[in-house]
Amino acid sequence: MSDTTHIEAIPRRDARPWLLLISLLVIVLDRITKNVVAKHVVMGTGIVVIPRVFRITHVLNTGAAFSMFADSTSPAVVRIALVAFSLIAATGVLAMLWRFGKAWTLSSVGFALVLGGAIGNLYDRAVYHYVVDFLEVHIVHYHFPDFNVADSCICIGASLLVLDMLRPSVASQQVSESASQPGEIRGA
Repeated sequence: MSDTTHIEAIPRRDARPWLLLISLLVIVLDRITKNVVAKHVVMGTGIVVIPRVFRITHVLNTGAAFSMFADSTSPAVVRIALVAFSLIAATGVLAMLWRFGKAWTLSSVGFALVLGGAIGNLYDRAVYHYVVDFLEVHIVHYHFPDFNVADSCICIGASLLVLDMLRPSVASQQVSESASQPGEIRGA
């Protein structure tokens, strides 16, 4: 028995506990950073980190991503809808993580990051009725809406999911490699 055969015979460990730990770490990091900002940065002000590029701010977002619906005439309805949507989304992402998270892939890590970020913001909306945003970025003349660790993890996780979808699969690579090998007789 060769070393290669022995390695292939070892069953892979289930990655889901580790992926759930990543989600938990995102939630904890999100809570810690929001609490630090709430305690040390005066509401509506900011601390310049890189002049004209990056500041740590303290903003309360009662709306959805990028402060959509924040100026609604029915803030209670918006909050309930956002909490309900976040619960449904987090449940769906958890189901996807559980189904596809047995192995380490870009998608499984993406699901873990999205799950942690969704739960982080869900907690704020359910408990405080707003989300603390504190990262402010300016690039030339464009001002990104303030965001937080949870938002960042959701964006990074979604990007990993898209990247994984765009990568050619192992099966399609094997098919294209076998099709390009000379000297094969097909259809015999």
